[in-house]
This record gives sequence, structure tokens and C-alpha cells, in this order.
Amino acid sequence: MRKKIPTVTRPDPAYAASLRQDFEDVPKRAESERAVIAFEPSDPKVETAERTQGPEHSAPPFLTQQTSVKSGSEIATPSAAQRPQTRSLPATRKVDIRVNALERQEEALIDCGVDPAHVIRAALRRAVKDWQLDPHFVAPSEEPRSRITEWRARTSLAVDTAALATLLRAHDPLDVLSKWALIRGQVEPRVWAEIDAILFELGHEQKLPRTTRA
Repeated sequence: MRKKIPTVTRPDPAYAASLRQDFEDVPKRAESERAVIAFEPSDPKVETAERTQGPEHSAPPFLTQQTSVKSGSEIATPSAAQRPQTRSLPATRKVDIRVNALERQEEALIDCGVDPAHVIRAALRRAVKDWQLDPHFVAPSEEPRSRITEWRARTSLAVDTAALATLLRAHDPLDVLSKWALIRGQVEPRVWAEIDAILFELGHEQKLPRTTRA
């Protein structure tokens, strides 16, 4: 047999009071939950990062790096007016040369105590150190050269192309002679004078007459 539920036919103060109490608790609970959510502290790492980063750190790091590299390159790159001007060197052409001592210098070269071939190479280096080819032709000397081929110095010499072209037009227009034949009249006398100077330094000047440099 089912229990019969009583029907309320008039206002019940006790029942109404209980309903009001439950109704009031619900809004208070919701407000407290909202307050907890509103004042709940955020992640401390995020807050620390936000406080330390100012407006200048808002840009992505790769953009900042590109900007700094670009500004550094602009400062380091000199302008066209500030770049040093390099002086253009005259064009040169190599000429193979073969130089030997004079016949009258043989005895002194043998007695000087130094390898004669070394003396001749040293004299050649001194002779062409500051020498420049003259476009005017100089005929080779007729003085007898030494026949000792072991002493002969062989090398290549860079001469001015314009001066050599002038010599070719004037004395070898068909270009059949060796280039050494065109310049040996200017080089050989200088080498022989330097050989005499070296022998003089070595104390053998009394065995040969001093020659004047051309």
C-alpha cells in the first residue's frame, strides 16, 4: 500500500523559511566561486617574464638580431670616397737574360774566396734592383766575356712593355731577334760594374781596373 503524500492547502511558515534559506545559499556560493576565479594568481613564470620584458623586447628575437647585424654592417662598410685609391702599376713583360763576367775579371773571381757564380748572381741582383728599361737602344759592348759557362747567371727580368715596344719598332720591326739582344747593352755594363764593386769589397780590387757604371 502506497503512502499518501500530504497536500499543502495553506501557507506553511516553516517550509517557506527552509526554501528561502536554500535559495540564498546558491547565489552566495556562486559569488564566492567567481571571486576565487577572479583573484586566482596566474603562472609566476609568465608574470615574471611580462614584468621583465619592456616595450623594446616585444619584437621577435630573430628580427632584433637581423636589425643589429644590418646596423653593424652599415657602420663598418666604408663609403666609396673613404676607400684607399690603389695606384695602377705599368704593364711589364718578362725577358730571359744570360749574364757572365768579363774575361779580365776571371783571375780575381777565382782568387776572391767566394764561388764566382755566387758573385755574378749577387752582382746581377744589385744591378737590376732599381733599373728601368730605357726606350733608347744601347748597342752591346764589345768587351770579351768569360768563356766559363758555369759562372753564367740565367734569370727572367720584368721590363716595361711600352719601352720594349718602342725598341721593337725601332730596331726589330719584324720581331726576329731575341728580346735579350735589345736590352743587354743596358744591363750587362751594370752587372760588370757590380762585379768590380763586390771584388773591391772582398779585397781584390788591385787585380783589376775599376769600371764605371753605365
